[in-house]
Amino acid sequence: MAKKLTSEDLRQIADRGMNRETVEKQLLNFSHGFPPIKLVAAATSKYGIQQIPPKRIDELIELYTYYSSNHRIVKFVPASGAASRMFKHLFEFRSLYRGTSENQLDFLRDKGPDSVYYFFENIQDFPFFQTLLDALENRGLDFETIMEESRYEKILNTLLTEKGLNYGSLPKALIPFHDYHGEIRTAYAEHLVEGAHYAKSGNHNCLVHFTSLPQNVDLMKEHFAELKKAYEAKYNVTYDVSYSIQHPSTDVIAVDEENNPLRDENGKLIFRPGGHGALLKNLTEIDADLIIIKNIDNVCHDRCKEDTYKFKQLLAGKLISYQEQIFAFLNGLDHSTQPSMKVIDSIWAFVEHKLRVIPPEGSENWKKDQKIEYLRTKLNRPIRVCGMVENEGEPGGGPFWVKNTDGTTSLQIVEASQIDRNNPEQEAILQNSTHFNPVDIVCSERNYKGGKFDLTSFTDPVTGFISQKSLDGKIIKAQELPGLWNGSMANWNTVFVEVPLSTFNPVKIINDLLRSEHKEHN
Repeated sequence: MAKKLTSEDLRQIADRGMNRETVEKQLLNFSHGFPPIKLVAAATSKYGIQQIPPKRIDELIELYTYYSSNHRIVKFVPASGAASRMFKHLFEFRSLYRGTSENQLDFLRDKGPDSVYYFFENIQDFPFFQTLLDALENRGLDFETIMEESRYEKILNTLLTEKGLNYGSLPKALIPFHDYHGEIRTAYAEHLVEGAHYAKSGNHNCLVHFTSLPQNVDLMKEHFAELKKAYEAKYNVTYDVSYSIQHPSTDVIAVDEENNPLRDENGKLIFRPGGHGALLKNLTEIDADLIIIKNIDNVCHDRCKEDTYKFKQLLAGKLISYQEQIFAFLNGLDHSTQPSMKVIDSIWAFVEHKLRVIPPEGSENWKKDQKIEYLRTKLNRPIRVCGMVENEGEPGGGPFWVKNTDGTTSLQIVEASQIDRNNPEQEAILQNSTHFNPVDIVCSERNYKGGKFDLTSFTDPVTGFISQKSLDGKIIKAQELPGLWNGSMANWNTVFVEVPLSTFNPVKIINDLLRSEHKEHN
């Protein structure tokens, strides 16, 4: 049993904008764990994931084009990730490599596309290569000589540390991703370009919001200042860029293996970021009619962007078409004291077959008032349309049919860590999944009266996750809040649409920039 919190602990908790009940609930979660998700089936293109015919695609894009001209659109980019993860294999190599032939054999034997060998073999193809050459020269180092002598650590010191470019300490948003005949674009810049093509509001305003770590906001602002004038002229938009950070109130207390709160050398409680689920607070504070969510590292070269532009607008059009119908149903219920069973049956069919919310067993015996209340509850909530791509082994959550606590069955995005892998039936459902979640989401927080939903009312708090981490060489337990596109959106209306794999081009490690979709030529 975890030790009790002291009065000094409670003062520290209050200073972070948290309350005692929240922290005590986190401690209970560590002790009791989280129940696994109850999968019913994998969502597939035959059952749960919509495939939109070409003619309908054009209609939905036209619908979004008209809508965006008189509504507020915001592109929301979770960009808090540190670039150090992209360079993890290079950091590990740098810490151990000593330049001996024996070490070379050990570290450079693997020649696969994710290897250190592959990085150095293709180093001249990275968009930052010329910048790296300049940085080496500033240090009095010659690239050709270094390569001939196999002094790879000198290149990595220049690339990753404060001795040179310091990429290992930058946010992923500011790493050079693509080369356009000498114009080098960062991931941040690519999102500005994308926004100009599919996230414009009226008067050609392009609103983009980046989440960030506190220490990186000024760096991003400086980068934007360098780009603003040229990009606005080139893409005929006026950018309105904003930032937010994960608030300390969304952090989670850290504990040891016996679930006792961890403390620093001064006796203060140690808190850790609560995962991307903490960004629900950031999302709530966005003022928009429609929000387009896409991860910072999921961008590609201009040569490959057409599908991205097309299908982002398709997803937005799909959301608008559903939202218009939902709002019409709710307004109709408001203005009809006694809707007919024909009207109720029509709404029921929409909820079940379009929104894919399967009613609880026995609902056919409900009285009329019960049915109306149920329909109101299921219609009057936030909505998201999620692009899904065919699974080709990429990591990430997947689309599933899930049994909910209220007896309904609905579509959810589920991480493998939420599934009971020891249950043969659940494992079989996981293995039969055909698609995965690339975090390609269009959503709306507006209700049918024009106000904003309280998004915290639509989360599933029991969908968190506990993992083991290392702190100063000791094993600790960390807890993540319900994921932003998992448990934090569990009680949203959710629609899955199939999108092509060409719209998913993540850069998880720096070697990914050597893939064809990140280069000017195949």
